[in-house]
Amino acid sequence: MTASYVARIVQVPDHGIRFEPAEGTVPPEQPTEVNLLGMAIALALGAAGYRHHPEPRDPELQTLAALLGGDAVMPWLPAADATTDAYIVCELTPAGPQCEVQQRPR
Repeated sequence: MTASYVARIVQVPDHGIRFEPAEGTVPPEQPTEVNLLGMAIALALGAAGYRHHPEPRDPELQTLAALLGGDAVMPWLPAADATTDAYIVCELTPAGPQCEVQQRPR
């Protein structure tokens, strides 16, 4: 069975987004795996039309581990106001994480 990371994307007005990990989702602990997942998520967000918020990131508080755990807001904004719930869905495979943003009706 392939491990996965699934989280609802929550908009935080004027600041960006944070993740709300799905029940049973546990982010990786190894630094390399965290970094690879973070890069895969960034690519998936960009492909889905998300863009960086102009507010600079605080590197002491806004870490990848905090983002994956749902504890930090990161400076990403959707291309338009969402009318559906958005989720980041990642399969954690031996070849590396594969992520996509999925839209689900509210």
